[in-house]
Amino acid sequence: MNKGAAGLASVGLLAHLPQSLSAMAGRKAVRMPIGFQSFVVKKEIAENLEGTLKRLQGYGYEQVEMCSPSGYVKYGFEPLAKYSGQELKRIIADSGLDCVSCHFTMEEMKNNLDDRIDFAQQMGLRHMVFSGGLSTDKADELKSRCETVNQIGEKIKKAGMVTGYHNHNSEFDMKIDGAPVYDMILKELDPDLVKMQFQTAAIRSGYKAADYFKKYPGRFISAHLQDYSPQDNTKEVVLGQGISDWREFFAAGKKAGLQLVFVEMESNPGTLKNSVTYLKNL
Repeated sequence: MNKGAAGLASVGLLAHLPQSLSAMAGRKAVRMPIGFQSFVVKKEIAENLEGTLKRLQGYGYEQVEMCSPSGYVKYGFEPLAKYSGQELKRIIADSGLDCVSCHFTMEEMKNNLDDRIDFAQQMGLRHMVFSGGLSTDKADELKSRCETVNQIGEKIKKAGMVTGYHNHNSEFDMKIDGAPVYDMILKELDPDLVKMQFQTAAIRSGYKAADYFKKYPGRFISAHLQDYSPQDNTKEVVLGQGISDWREFFAAGKKAGLQLVFVEMESNPGTLKNSVTYLKNL
C-alpha cells in the first residue's frame, strides 16, 4: 500500500471510531451556564453595581445569583433596594449577564411573600431560593419549619417559579437520631414543591455533593461551588486546586437535575477569575 492509500485508510478508520471515543477529546464536564453569587462581592456591588457586574462578566461568568436587596439590607445590599425588579433586571442584562435565581431570607418569605413574588416576577426569575432557616436539631421544630417552606413553595409554584433551599454546614453538623439534619430536611420537604441548592462547603464536614446527587436524583436544581486547601480545609482556594473532585461532581449533577452553578469564594473573592477559567476548561 502506498503512503497516500495508507493516509486515506487512517482517515477512514478515524471516521469509524465509536462516537464516545472520537468526541472524548472535546467533551466538556460543565454543560451549563456558570454564575457567581453576588454576596461575595456585596461591597463592590454597593459601590458600583454596573461596573462590578461588567467586570465579572469579563472574567467569563454568564449568570449572577442576586440576593434580595430588601431582605439583605443589613448585609450590605441597601443601595440596591431603591431599584424595582424590572430596573434591576435591566441593569443586569446591560452588563451582559442573566439572573434567573435569587436568595431570599426566611423572614421575608414568611412575612412578605406576595411582594417578594412580585419582585421575582419582575426580575424574570425561575428560582426563588431560601438562603437558610431550617437548621435545628429539634425534630418537631424542623418538621414545622419544613411544612412552612412547603406551603410557601406551593404558592411560588402557582406563580410559575421553583422554590429552592440552600444549605450551610450547620445542616450537616447538627444531628437527629445520629443522622445529619440535612437528611431529615430532604425527607420533610416535598420534592414537587421544593428543590435543593447544594453548597459544596459541606465537604469540610465530610459530606460530598456527588453522594447526595446520586442518592436523591431530581432533587437538586443548583449549587454553590467552593474549594479548600488539602493542607488546611478552612482556607479557600481556586476551584480545581483543592480537595473537591469536580468531574465527579458534574457527572453526578446530571442525575441530580442540576441546572445552574454559582461560584461562591466568600473568604477570597480574588479567586473568582481563575475559578471560572478552570470550569470552562474542565
